Amino acid sequence: MKSDIHPTYAPIVFRDLASGSTFLTRSTVSSDKTIEWEDGNTYPVIDVEISSESHPFYTGKQRIMDSAGRVEKFKNRYKGFGN
Repeated sequence: MKSDIHPTYAPIVFRDLASGSTFLTRSTVSSDKTIEWEDGNTYPVIDVEISSESHPFYTGKQRIMDSAGRVEKFKNRYKGFGN
């Protein structure tokens, strides 16, 4: 394997701005901002606008589209087309 071609893979904290939750993981992303974690160590922090803590798909607050109503609306609009 070639040396000095891979990015550094280090611990980093991601902070969800929508819910305020944070989680520690490892990534190749880096940041100048830091945060003190629960273990007393300081880690770089990346602010994200949405994560699994606040995304509607994961929280169960997603809207269900009425596809049957849309199909009926389409059929009513174009029922006389082509006759």
